[in-house]
Amino acid sequence: MRYELYYWPSIQGRGEFVRLALEEAGADYVDVARTRSGEQRMLALMGRAADPFPPFAPPFLKSGRQLIGQTANILLFLGARHGLAPKAEAARLWTHQLQLTLADLVAEVHDTHHPIASGLYYEDQRREAKHRARDFIDNRLPKFLGYFEGVLAANPRGPAHLVGGRTTYADLSLFQVVAGLEYAFPKAMKRVGRRHPHVMALHSRGAARPRIAAYLASERRIPFNQEGIFRHYAELDR
Repeated sequence: MRYELYYWPSIQGRGEFVRLALEEAGADYVDVARTRSGEQRMLALMGRAADPFPPFAPPFLKSGRQLIGQTANILLFLGARHGLAPKAEAARLWTHQLQLTLADLVAEVHDTHHPIASGLYYEDQRREAKHRARDFIDNRLPKFLGYFEGVLAANPRGPAHLVGGRTTYADLSLFQVVAGLEYAFPKAMKRVGRRHPHVMALHSRGAARPRIAAYLASERRIPFNQEGIFRHYAELDR
């Protein structure tokens, strides 16, 4: 069965966390909005109020007749199906909890360049963005990375993974977050990253995984750009 992934065709965004899981699983999928008339198909599904489970916004995944929305929810579904989550309930919920914490971090990254409103251009909130980015770099970034550093260090199976002794979707998502942070805040990450060696080592291992490395080198991987969540504005980096 081929999965259908629905997400915006020109950015990594939240859809990238799902793409990484699908790629690591070797799953058969189509990135619908990147096909001809695919974006129109995506918008049509979003507008179907009569659907019993209508998605609010991309990303969402179609599996057979099932339509699943929200990044962490999609990954919970894929993790169980493709061995990217533990089987034991407590560990499975712990993996989901870590993913939700990563979602909080991603939201805060977005708000560094859009601190007032998503509907305004960055140029309309540049002054506020400078204040928000300064607080993020000085306080929130070390707090989040420190949390995940501690989770890795405390893993009874060793610091190579967030949960247990095998790669989970949470590992893949932390890899993506670090990659995005290095693009958006290279100066800050060079400084802050040194204090979180387990997190940075996980990122390096993620990039070296055969299927992930092949994906990163392919045209399927959309480059970071100034339209996505992780954006590089030199004036916000320090």
